[in-house]
Amino acid sequence: MALEVSHLVGGYSQIPVLKDISFNIKDGELVGLIGLNGAGKSTTINHIIGILTPFSGDIKINGTAIDKDINKYKQQIAYIPEVPILYKELTLKEHIETTIMAYQLDENEAWQRAKELLKMFRLDNKLEWFPINFSKGMRQKVMIVCAFITNAKLFIIDEPFLGLDPLAVNDLLNLINNQKKQGSSILMSTHVLDTAQRFCDRFVLIHNGQVRTEGNLEALKKEYGDDESSLNDIYLKLAEESNNE
Repeated sequence: MALEVSHLVGGYSQIPVLKDISFNIKDGELVGLIGLNGAGKSTTINHIIGILTPFSGDIKINGTAIDKDINKYKQQIAYIPEVPILYKELTLKEHIETTIMAYQLDENEAWQRAKELLKMFRLDNKLEWFPINFSKGMRQKVMIVCAFITNAKLFIIDEPFLGLDPLAVNDLLNLINNQKKQGSSILMSTHVLDTAQRFCDRFVLIHNGQVRTEGNLEALKKEYGDDESSLNDIYLKLAEESNNE
């Protein structure tokens, strides 16, 4: 099991945002993390990547908990945030070099992979440029390149499609599929539900800091819709029910 979240309670203050959340991601699986703004998606991600410490509960990646071996835990994660995090004093080349050092990658293999990704995302002529000055979409591409040169077992991708042009979206989805075939697992938070419906293996729907439901699309249809229901239909129905509670 790549990721196991068990009875997670946590948040930013003494009042918990997350209330007994449990879910898992298997090897080679893409799971969509779905929910309204403020439902707890970002808080969940921040606990998984180690920015926040749980009040209680456990988070393990391939059996390793962050409080038992922080280096082994974090080297298994590649994170692509919604808002790109870049160093203003580093060039694109230096961002890649920093990633190689942080993940202790083989330099030749990593650069071979980086060159393929840079060409794919049309950044191969910008190695000496400073990404902090790039457009939002180009900064997002830098984060994607840095993430996918790693040997991560778990990719956490937060709203990856915002700012990307259609060609880049297609390239990213192809990368995700290829990474799944290699056995990596992906947790993707997104509001682009039509794309999530086509590519995710399962979904975890969070509302008010709790897992409202989880399963593949067919399971969600049986529980909350019918054979013709889309993920968007199910999502809207759950949102309406929650608002009426």
